[in-house]
Formats: sequence, structure tokens, C-alpha cells
Amino acid sequence: MTYHLPDTQIPAPCIVNTGVVVNKHDIRQLLSDLGRVRYVYTQENQLQNEGEGDVVEVFANPQRSTLVANHSLYLNIYSFDYLELKQSPEAETYFDLVQESTCLRLIPLSTPLQERRERFFNANAMEAMMDQVLSARWDAEIDDDTCEPF
Repeated sequence: MTYHLPDTQIPAPCIVNTGVVVNKHDIRQLLSDLGRVRYVYTQENQLQNEGEGDVVEVFANPQRSTLVANHSLYLNIYSFDYLELKQSPEAETYFDLVQESTCLRLIPLSTPLQERRERFFNANAMEAMMDQVLSARWDAEIDDDTCEPF
């Protein structure tokens, strides 16, 4: 006797501010938007280290480590079994990266929108500075051309 199960598709999960994320692509996507964070590292619920830093790189490589040093975080999503989204009493979302009895908690100190604005501002400031440098150089070249010795 054979049974035929109907072809059913389970919809992809919809996670809003709280929940568990196990898909590595989804974890990478969430972490890639992070800029400046406060981190808390615990093992078996015992505080091991904490501080602030910038998320410099988020990558997926089973041969590399997650590194936190010199106020920089290099996050390898393969270092963790899952990511748990949680909310503080102030309704701010934070990220717990969990692997067995260890947890690296990341508390964003800025939003992706703030980070984009800052990058845009920095790019505009750099462009304005370059315009000033080029303008000053052209002015100097024009002055050199018009000031001929007697």
C-alpha cells in the first residue's frame, strides 16, 4: 500500500523583532546592517568580556574564526548555531549569536539608516574637500601662468 502526500509548501517564516533565525543567509543579512555595537560575551551564563566596537566584516567561512579585538568585530556566521532576536524593555532589538553554551550579544548603538546617513555625509564631506583642493590647485596654476618675471 502506498500513500501519496499532497504537495504542500510551507511558507517562509516571518520574524518581526523577536524570534530565532537558523538560516545562515538570513543571519548574514541581519548582521551586515550593523555598524557600531555594544557586545557582551558569555559562556555558561558567566560574563567573559564586554565592550563596544564596529562590525567591520560579516562572512561565512567554516575555516575562519569570529574575531573581536581592538574595538573591531569580524563575525563569521559559521561560528554560531543560530541567532536569536530579542527586545529590551525599551523595545530596542538586539542579537544573541548562540553556539552551545556561549553567547555573543550584539546591541546596536546605531540604526542602519543612521549608518547610511553618516556614510553619505562622509562621502559628501570628502567630495567637498576634494573640490576645494582641486580648486586651490587650479588657482595656483593660473597664478603661476599670469605672474611672469620681468
